[in-house]
Amino acid sequence: MAKAQPKILLGVTGSIAAYKAAELARLMLKRGWDVWVVMTSCATQYVGPLTFRALTGHPVAHGTFAEREQETYTHLGLTEGAAALVVAPCSAQTLARLAHGFADDVLGCAALALDAPLLVAPAMNARMWKNPAVQENVATLQRRGAIVVPPGKGELACGDVGEGRLSDLDAIVRAVARVLAAG
Repeated sequence: MAKAQPKILLGVTGSIAAYKAAELARLMLKRGWDVWVVMTSCATQYVGPLTFRALTGHPVAHGTFAEREQETYTHLGLTEGAAALVVAPCSAQTLARLAHGFADDVLGCAALALDAPLLVAPAMNARMWKNPAVQENVATLQRRGAIVVPPGKGELACGDVGEGRLSDLDAIVRAVARVLAAG
């Protein structure tokens, strides 16, 4: 009997780095993982759900329950059997929402219903990344067991140079692979 593919939830948030999440999904699929995508409303302004549906073959949950008709328990179905939730890119907004348990959209609800490891890969401007509020939110998530794949250093979308770029996609995939191997 063939081993079942691990179900990986990929959370995509509102960051210019959202376009990289499509390639991240592709890399995860190449590993043989069953990738399901959930997006924030803001993320859909950077890249469309259709992109992820075409790549994964699965419907893409996104936004809030009020924004569009969704199954009442979409977040529960998404997390059922999930081996991990990877939020990449993870915006400062979503870091705060996850750290404080906000359930105001499908991604937030899924994170609260998750019975598997949470990995976050922050991506934002270097000044935002250094902000004490952001660092406290990261520390809160880490205390609760979340795995943070730290941002990289280099040129940012705005032209600044510093720490805040989405981590290398291979590093994110390796972090997920370690979680799967440990589980």
